[in-house]
Amino acid sequence: MAKIIDGKVISAKVKAQVKEETDKLKTQGISIGLAVVIVGDNPASRVYVNNKKKACAEVGFESFEYALPEETTQEELLELVKQLNADERVNGILVQLPLPKHIDENAVINTIRPDKDVDAFHPENVGHIMIGDFSFLPCTPAGVMEMLAQTGIDVDGKNCVVIGRSNIVGKPMAMLLLHKNATVTICHSHTKNLKEICSNADVLVAAVGKARFVSADMVKEGAVVIDVGMNRLENGKLCGDVDYEACFDKAGYITPVPGGVGPMTIAMLMKNTLTSAKK
Repeated sequence: MAKIIDGKVISAKVKAQVKEETDKLKTQGISIGLAVVIVGDNPASRVYVNNKKKACAEVGFESFEYALPEETTQEELLELVKQLNADERVNGILVQLPLPKHIDENAVINTIRPDKDVDAFHPENVGHIMIGDFSFLPCTPAGVMEMLAQTGIDVDGKNCVVIGRSNIVGKPMAMLLLHKNATVTICHSHTKNLKEICSNADVLVAAVGKARFVSADMVKEGAVVIDVGMNRLENGKLCGDVDYEACFDKAGYITPVPGGVGPMTIAMLMKNTLTSAKK
């Protein structure tokens, strides 16, 4: 039977550390600000933005929200980003993805100042992650690494499999595991023998965006199963990319959805914003 890796408990620890350091900076007259930009009214994005505002309040950051209408032009959005780049009250800038179809996400990401890019999506920050001399890490993969560390799971020499190759999770996740001396395999929609590859993993990270995609026969006995997915079923319930009930008895450790990786993503965003302020 698996031990549950509780993201709520671990994220609370991370936020408590951030709050402690923020309080110290405040005594030196330094305040920390995070700007969050949301375009349109995607309900999932709205939930994330509200959670980020709540986390800012918890750790003592100033929160600047810019809610723009769906029909905002790319030029208007880029102009706002440039203003935030120059605003000394703002240490971190986060533009909530996905953006409406008429806006080029890469153009927006490339306009954010690398030292304020607390999502670590700017090509300059991606390059630093690749060679291992980074200041910021993408929040979700960083959250996964924090969970493994806090749970006492050492990936050195372990066989780690990441399902998914997105720029936001899959690719940086693989790099971070590699930096910790894991042997890493990235699987995706063109992978042959997926089941066989996954069932040999000591650590299996599912970031594929398909509800209950990982079945019990894809999990090695005693493996660490990290579920990055966040999917909504027809009945409105949230579930991950892993069939949690089916895999629970087979895994050694498992993350639940909700309450696993999700809270960690926001905690690491707070940590990145603190890092930016300290720099």
